[in-house]
Amino acid sequence: MSGSGGNEQFVKTHGFVQPRPRLIAGLLAAAFALAGCGQPTSQAAAPPAPPVTVAQPVKRTVTDWDEFTGRFEALEEVQVRPRVGGYVNSVEFQDGAIVRAGDLLYVIDPRPFEAVAEQADGQLSDARAKVELAKRELDRGLNLVQTSAVSEQVVDQRRQALQAAHAAETQAEGALKAARLNIEFTHVTAPITGRVSRHLVSPGNLVQGSDNGSSTLLTSIVTLDPIYVYFDLDEATFIKYSKLWFEGKRPSSRDTANPVQVTLAGETKPSHDGGINFLDNRLDVSTGTLRSRAVIKNTDLSILPGQFGRVRLIGSAPYDALLIPDVAVATDQSRKIVFVVKPDDTVEARPVVLGPLDEGLRVIREGLKAEDRVIVNGIQRARVGAKVAPSPAQAPAGGKPGDKS
Repeated sequence: MSGSGGNEQFVKTHGFVQPRPRLIAGLLAAAFALAGCGQPTSQAAAPPAPPVTVAQPVKRTVTDWDEFTGRFEALEEVQVRPRVGGYVNSVEFQDGAIVRAGDLLYVIDPRPFEAVAEQADGQLSDARAKVELAKRELDRGLNLVQTSAVSEQVVDQRRQALQAAHAAETQAEGALKAARLNIEFTHVTAPITGRVSRHLVSPGNLVQGSDNGSSTLLTSIVTLDPIYVYFDLDEATFIKYSKLWFEGKRPSSRDTANPVQVTLAGETKPSHDGGINFLDNRLDVSTGTLRSRAVIKNTDLSILPGQFGRVRLIGSAPYDALLIPDVAVATDQSRKIVFVVKPDDTVEARPVVLGPLDEGLRVIREGLKAEDRVIVNGIQRARVGAKVAPSPAQAPAGGKPGDKS
């Protein structure tokens, strides 16, 4: 206690105290820290430019195509009906099969018609016998009239009897032909080649036959190859085609079988080809459209009447265009843009006017030049005004620049 009190008295008297070793070390560390804060810090390294893939637009001659919704119909469709009535003996086709013209479809009981034919044959024989008798009587009359054994009036009567016998013979021949035709009609055959529907009458049923359309419907047949596709042109498209025809840039479909391509449901590209063969003579006043028709090849019989498809019709004259992959097109609010790498490797957003797709590439009508470097891969890494590290696109085997492998 005495030593401690002496130190306090010394401090009060002289105003300072001897520093301790730990306190000195702390003061030195603080001094070095303050000295370090005064020195400038080194800046963080700048990030590298993001890599992107670029490609120049492809230049080639293209043709625009317009697309419509079409419905397929058969070139020929026949409702098979009997021309004679009777009981059905048999059905000779398989439901839904392909039949050829002349193939047997139904057999109707022919016995009643065979009996009528035998009767008509007998009547014909009787008529021919009467003709022979009339000839002999006329010949005798001509000989006797020379000797005045008979009068001219008798000869005229016998001549008229021969003419009546000939007329009766002709009637009998017609009746026999009709009876034989009815026998032939008991075998109902396919009038055209095509796909037959199901049988609507089974054996044992009675059918009505006639030539006025009131007979019993047995089945139907439709042709499949080729096949029609009907579609409607809107008025604006029709006016565009007319203008192109007046300018000599596109032939009229009334005079030329302009080509069409058809894409079926579930397909991504056209699978059938054909040509226009009919345009209606006026626009439908209720829809403002022009009914059109094309003939499509259907060699694989994959299209059925009543089916729908997308019809592409040639819509312009051939012209030179620039094309890029469709993935290179971005949307900026209401406009379409592409990202172009300038000579200093900075990115520029270029507004463009799009055309149709052509063989997987998008036609660019306005906004690009042939020498522009368009970003086709890595668009999400590009920033307008920022630098990028561009590398040219490598086309895969059988592909085009900008295609993704």
